[in-house]
Amino acid sequence: MQSKLAFVSLAFAAALVAANPTPRGEGSEPASSCSTGPVQCCQSIVPASDSTAAGILGSLGIVLGDLVDVGLGCTSLLTGTCSDQAACCEDNSHGDLISISCVSIL
Repeated sequence: MQSKLAFVSLAFAAALVAANPTPRGEGSEPASSCSTGPVQCCQSIVPASDSTAAGILGSLGIVLGDLVDVGLGCTSLLTGTCSDQAACCEDNSHGDLISISCVSIL
């Protein structure tokens, strides 16, 4: 059990480092970019334990710890504006259904 907790803690820490936004500078481009890929615009960012997120994750056969945040309804931020929540997400491979290990950015 302790090894699982250590693994989950290490994975969470790695996700935070990987999803850390980096400044891009000034201009007409978005103010931030992600080391994990394009900035995402998500309808909401919730804990993996959220009932909606847990249902989606379960249907995809994905098991995550409670400390992982996921983005629901995320799309790549191509226009530079997001009326919902801009985020860096580590895993965007599930279409706009769910993105895993998301960190909200300004």
